[in-house]
Formats: sequence, structure tokens, C-alpha cells
Amino acid sequence: MKELSPLEKAIAYIENHLNENIGLSDVSRETGYSYYHMTRLFSAVLGESVGRYINRRRLYNASEKLIRSNQRVIDIAFDCGFASPEAFSRAFKAAFGSSPADYRKTGLDLVVNAKRGLTPEDVGHIANNISHAPRFVTLGEIKVAGLRGTTSLSDNRLPALWEKFMRLHKDLGMASGAGYGICETQQTAYTKEGDVLFAVMVGSPVHDFDSLPPSPPLDRKILQAGKYAVFTHRGTLANLSKTYQYIFGTWLQTTKAELDDREDFEVYEGEILSFDDADNEVEIYIPVK
Repeated sequence: MKELSPLEKAIAYIENHLNENIGLSDVSRETGYSYYHMTRLFSAVLGESVGRYINRRRLYNASEKLIRSNQRVIDIAFDCGFASPEAFSRAFKAAFGSSPADYRKTGLDLVVNAKRGLTPEDVGHIANNISHAPRFVTLGEIKVAGLRGTTSLSDNRLPALWEKFMRLHKDLGMASGAGYGICETQQTAYTKEGDVLFAVMVGSPVHDFDSLPPSPPLDRKILQAGKYAVFTHRGTLANLSKTYQYIFGTWLQTTKAELDDREDFEVYEGEILSFDDADNEVEIYIPVK
């Protein structure tokens, strides 16, 4: 059995004692690391302090209970490790912009600022396969031609959509170039079962739409010009969701950068030979102001 790293031990300890009155001293004692080294380790890999991680994990659990249970708010506060309902309400409003009661009334679980649980595999992925500090670029308008489809958290349909596009791309004799995967966020929908459906488009950049063949028809998209924070994801594409969880659940909460109301997208410069290829490399463009 693989021996856990100090950071993996810390995460496992926190998850097993999340609703207890634990803090940095408890985590340090459990891992054998000093306050200083545990703080540096957490900050370097996860981008936040131990205390903040614990607090936001508790808030995520509380947000789930508010939406998916009939528990009283006061009971949820104590169950999730908060000393009082008042402390819970203050922390919740600071993270989500609304009181627990108002959040429950919306009926939708729109968690962005909270912190989902991490497994040892997640920790290893974050430590080794994500660029923690993004580079910032300013791009002009980009025209993309391709195919639209849908995917969901429970059913990843992107591999099939990419396969269909690549066959079409070859048949039409389109110039080789980077592949673009675009999440059309304005068309996101939430199902009654709690799943999330995303409208997506995969394609390649083109100089202009007029030169495209009339048949079969390709979907068209214009990515707006602007500034982007660019992250690099390496390894299996099955872990892309973990990279996005890091970007939106950790980096976004600790950076001074502010999201812009444009769509994020992925760029595949090299050929993807296998979904699980350890050599896969994808750049993720997050729009910022």
C-alpha cells in the first residue's frame, strides 16, 4: 500500500475530523510537521492556509445539507463544526453572499466558493499536474468552427464529440491546428436529480467563416477578445474536472484577479493519442478583467 505524503496525511486527517474542533496545531501534530512547514506546504500546493481549507470544507458540507436535507439551520451549524449559529451565518454569508436561510430558498446548489473534499489522488494531481500560478495573456477575437453538443457531471460525452469532430475535420481537409474545447456557460442547466448539464463546442480556429464548406454544416463561434489567466493541465483528461475544481475552488478565492463574463475554453496544441495518456497537455483559458 502506497505511503501517504505529509500533505495527503493532513487532508485525510482533516476529512476524518472535519466536524470536530481542529486547527493547524492538530494537523501539524498528526503529520509530524511544524506550524511553519505545514503552512508553507498547504500554501504552496493548495494555495490557502489550513484554517481556510477547513472552514471552506465545512461550508461546502453545510451548503449541501441546506439544499438536500430538511435539517434546521441551527442543527446544520453545529453538525458542521461551527461554534454557534451566528458564527455559521457570518462565515456562510462571507463565502456565498447570502444567509443560509436565503440560500436554501433558492433551491439550487450553485457552489463555487466552497471546497469539495480531496482524495490523495487529487492532492497528487494538484501538486504535479497543474500550473499553480497562471500566466496572463491578452487575446484578440478568435473564430472557431466545429460541433456543438452537451455533457454533464455524471456522463462525460466530450470524448465522443471530439472523435466525431476529428473524423469530420479530416474528411473536409481542414488545415491542422489547435483543437478548442469551449464551455458555453450561458446555457448551463440543473436537473432535478442534482446533475449539471453543460453546452459545449469543440472545433478548430479559422481565419473566416466564409471559406468553410457548405456541407456538412459546421457550428460557428466567436471567442471575444480580452484578458485570460492560462493554466496548464497535464496527464489524463479524466482529471480535468479536478483541475477546474482547483482553479475555481482555490485559485479564484486567493487571487486578486476578477472573473470576466466571457466563456472559458481549452486549447489542445498537440494530438491527443489517448484519453488517459500521461503526456497529454491542455491549456485552460479563464477570462479575467
